Amino acid sequence: MSTLDKICKDGASTKSNYDTCEVSDMLKDIIMVDKDNDIPVCANCGKEGDDVNNICNKCKTVRYCNASCKKKHRHKHKKDCEEHTRLATERAAELHDKELFKQPPSQYGDCPICFIRLPTLHTGRRYHECCGKMMCSGCAYAPVYDNQGNEVDNNKCPFCRTPHHTSNEEMVKRMKMRMQAHDPIAIYNIGVYYRDGTNGYPQDYTKALELFHRAADGYTIAYASIGYAYSNGEGVEVDMEKANHYYELASMRGVAGARHNLGLNEIRASNMDNALKHFMIAVRGGYSDSLDNIKILYSNGLASKEDYTKALQSYQTYLSEIKSAQRDKAAAADEEYQYY
Repeated sequence: MSTLDKICKDGASTKSNYDTCEVSDMLKDIIMVDKDNDIPVCANCGKEGDDVNNICNKCKTVRYCNASCKKKHRHKHKKDCEEHTRLATERAAELHDKELFKQPPSQYGDCPICFIRLPTLHTGRRYHECCGKMMCSGCAYAPVYDNQGNEVDNNKCPFCRTPHHTSNEEMVKRMKMRMQAHDPIAIYNIGVYYRDGTNGYPQDYTKALELFHRAADGYTIAYASIGYAYSNGEGVEVDMEKANHYYELASMRGVAGARHNLGLNEIRASNMDNALKHFMIAVRGGYSDSLDNIKILYSNGLASKEDYTKALQSYQTYLSEIKSAQRDKAAAADEEYQYY
């Protein structure tokens, strides 16, 4: 079994566009057919028909009518098989890198109240377990007015107007209700409670990972948490190959922190070009630590002045997309509302 197959069998999602598992599946679907009429042909005896379905297990490019023909043809096919396998592996790597190094869309989207892009920094966002909405810190902090311009009760959710919870117990109860409604953010948050042993939950890394896997398709930061678990041995043995795999799944879906971690791992592997690529994408996604790392690379002659200038411009573009007067007011009032 190849390393790629092993990772896919160990529970990784296969729903990203051209992620490693999907590429593996694509390669397995390649078969040798008669180009004129698409009728499968036995590579050994030339028999045609739909019953010619015994495929070479290694390269997946030729078919046989039975196991005997496959065995007889093995020595003739060996060289071509190795070449097909090499080309398929190179193509898989090419497709993988093409997707990996694309700038992904923002993971969080826009605030449902002000319709401005949600910040990457976690203190710039607020999840409301009453309605399951993620909104910006500015809207969470802002006063609410009635249609006469009078300030009304602000101890309610800005979106659904449900009164805020008054205790951790009430908050957890609401989170459980959101979890039962299959809200991926609530499922992820309960996983964090298990991971950290907080809010009345016992520390249980295995349960946390189970919930992260459940949440990942809808809330892709969960992939980053799975990667972190493999990177640090939380509930699983340390496995950097799997850690990078999950970091990649998160990165291709817009999790800038996971992208930053990939950059750090590339530095440890002395792959500076790839590290720079990851940091540049993470900067455009609003991850300021990656900007600091590009500055360090530039200072050490491992990135050009043009690279650093482009990174600064990318970060300024990101800031222009998230800044608002109300978010600034919130950040000035309390550091827990800082958004960049």
